[in-house]
Amino acid sequence: MSETQNAIEIKDLHKTYRQGFWLSKKKSLFGISLEVKKGEIFGFIGPNGAGKSTTIKVLTGLLRKDSGKVLILGKSPNETKSRVGLGYLPEQPYFYDSLTGHELLKFYGGLSGLKGKLLEERIQWALKLVNADADWIYRRLRTYSKGMQQRVGLAQAILHKPELLILDEPMSGLDPLGRRDVREAILELNKGGSTVFYSSHILSDVEAISDRVAMIIDGKISHTGTIEEITKQTGRNSLEEVLAKEVSRVVP
Repeated sequence: MSETQNAIEIKDLHKTYRQGFWLSKKKSLFGISLEVKKGEIFGFIGPNGAGKSTTIKVLTGLLRKDSGKVLILGKSPNETKSRVGLGYLPEQPYFYDSLTGHELLKFYGGLSGLKGKLLEERIQWALKLVNADADWIYRRLRTYSKGMQQRVGLAQAILHKPELLILDEPMSGLDPLGRRDVREAILELNKGGSTVFYSSHILSDVEAISDRVAMIIDGKISHTGTIEEITKQTGRNSLEEVLAKEVSRVVP
């Protein structure tokens, strides 16, 4: 059997939550399907509550699907081996705030099997890539701003040079310079061979770096393709215009 050319495969994915005192069912994903080819930078966009984070949590094994097919790097997210080549940054990461940034990276690097001189080399490489090679990396995490937390969070996700990098809102809360640094880091990682799948509300950034995108609205994929393909299909000038039109269809 030939090796799959897709880093991510999702077919007819459904996910339902139970909520409230009576544990009533609330459908979150309605049969979504998409493929991310190896070597792509793939943007995942949509309004709040559309299902972006739920999809990412299913991909990383943090949530279990109701039904459908989900593969990352050819394996089920429920298999431990699927995480060997995976780097992940959640939208709101929680780190032990009594540690320094450097201590945090040593901890996560150790979990990835790195140690000794190689671990320290990777830490310095990752910090330089996210433009965080500064004195504050030796301060306690509780003193970090949102931008500092995002940078060190991205650094921990790439220490082992993952084959697939999944980022949930990596530009969230960053100033323009921070967003630029994250964009450049994503592009550099992609040049080095990493496939990048990320969600974002900042559509100008998505348009600047993505090979292809998927738009999710109310738990359903509405468009998938290059920026040019999507804008041409819809007769719009930008992703922002396409998204606004799609949201207007489902919001009363």
